[in-house]
Amino acid sequence: MTKVLLLADIHNQFGKLDSFLNLEPDLVFIAGDITQFGPVEPVLTLLSRIEVPCFAVHGNCDPREILDVLEDSNAVCLHGRAMTVGKLTLTGLGGSNKTPFNTPSELTENEIDKLLAHITSTMEKNVHNVLITHAPPQGALDVAANGTHVGSPAIRKYIKHFDLVCTAHMHEQRGVTELEGVKVVNPGEASKGDCALIYFGEEHKDIEIELLSV
Repeated sequence: MTKVLLLADIHNQFGKLDSFLNLEPDLVFIAGDITQFGPVEPVLTLLSRIEVPCFAVHGNCDPREILDVLEDSNAVCLHGRAMTVGKLTLTGLGGSNKTPFNTPSELTENEIDKLLAHITSTMEKNVHNVLITHAPPQGALDVAANGTHVGSPAIRKYIKHFDLVCTAHMHEQRGVTELEGVKVVNPGEASKGDCALIYFGEEHKDIEIELLSV
């Protein structure tokens, strides 16, 4: 059993990191919006405090230069790439699809499609195949305050390549659901102490998810 701590939407609020790490995960996933439009330099200090392997993507509220910071940090920047870690294949998609707010790191659906086409063509299929994406797929944990689904159609297009999608972005959509037989989890706002623990078993589809607050 591999125990993973999933964090997202930290938004420069780093004070609860020790409480999160007291959950004693084997791995840490970060699904974006580490900052609130910057600054990016404190992220190096934040990530240096995580002593287990950490895999991260940026969010739409993170400036583009955070990609260089992630590359230089103790964490692995997963944006646009796939990596095998034991029985897990981890893939990453940072930023978000277009929003009405013109935030720093947004992608067109065509750009998302091209990135996921590359990822899914190069990833090694494994016991557990995980997508860490800031933006949700269309139709899962993506309902805005006005009731519309604002998730990415391109992410949904590729969802069946994965067993689990770790997402964020929609603060009001914390939860666990399934879309086309694939589990989707939004751990909530780490800035408020919300997180998720994910337990990966030895067999395919043996994935348990626990939503927690610290």
